[in-house]
Amino acid sequence: MHVPDGFLDATTSVATAVVAAGAIAASLRGSRRELDDRSAPLAGLVATFIFAAQMVNFPVAAGTSGHLLGGALAAVLVGPWTATLCLTVVLGVQALLFADGGLTALGTNITLMGVVGVWVGYAVVRLSLSVMPRRLSSVPVAAGLGGLLSVVAAALTFTGLFAVGGTVPVQVDTLLTGMVSVHTLIGLGEAVLTALVVGTVVGVRPDLVHVARSLRSPERLPTRPGVHS
Repeated sequence: MHVPDGFLDATTSVATAVVAAGAIAASLRGSRRELDDRSAPLAGLVATFIFAAQMVNFPVAAGTSGHLLGGALAAVLVGPWTATLCLTVVLGVQALLFADGGLTALGTNITLMGVVGVWVGYAVVRLSLSVMPRRLSSVPVAAGLGGLLSVVAAALTFTGLFAVGGTVPVQVDTLLTGMVSVHTLIGLGEAVLTALVVGTVVGVRPDLVHVARSLRSPERLPTRPGVHS
C-alpha cells in the first residue's frame, strides 16, 4: 500500500499532501478529547506496534505480499483522531529512515492509510456495533470487519487517485482489478490480526479500548445505610 515517488503526478501528490496536512491539524485538536493519563501511553504503544507489524509481510497470491495497515486497529484502541496521528508518525519514520514510501508521496500515504484507513475503519466499527449485541465480545468482531473494509477502501481510493494523476503506463481497469483482488486478501489478514489484538486488549483492559467504553456498565456508587436510590 506504500506509494513510491513518481507513481502519481505532482498535482495529485500536492493535493493529497494538503488533505493530509488538514487531517493532521484537525487530529491535533480532536485528539485532546480522546487522550488522558491512561490512554496517552497506549497511543505510543499502538504506534510502536503498528510500526513493527508493518515490517512483517505475509504472502498473499501470485508472488505478492501484504502487511498490517493498522488504521482500524488504532482507531478502535485510541480513537480516530489519535489514530491518524499514530499512523502519521509511523509513515513519516518509515519514509525518512527506511525509504518505505517516497517522501513526495508521504501525503498520499498518510491520506490512504492515516485518513481513509482510519476513518473508514472507525465508521464501519461504529456502524457494526450499533446493530450488534451491546457487549464487549462484539468489539473484536466489529474491529475485524472494520479492518477488512478499511483496506479495501484505501485500495479503491488509490485507484481513484491513479485514474486522475497516474504516471505509470497501466490501464485503470487492470489496476482496479488487481488492487481490489489483492487487497481483499490482505484485508482478510488485517481482519484476523485486528480482531485478535483488539480481543486480547478487551479481555484484559476493556477500559483502555476507546470504542468499548460506551459498552461497559457504569459502576454503581456505594450508598449509605438507609439511603435508597
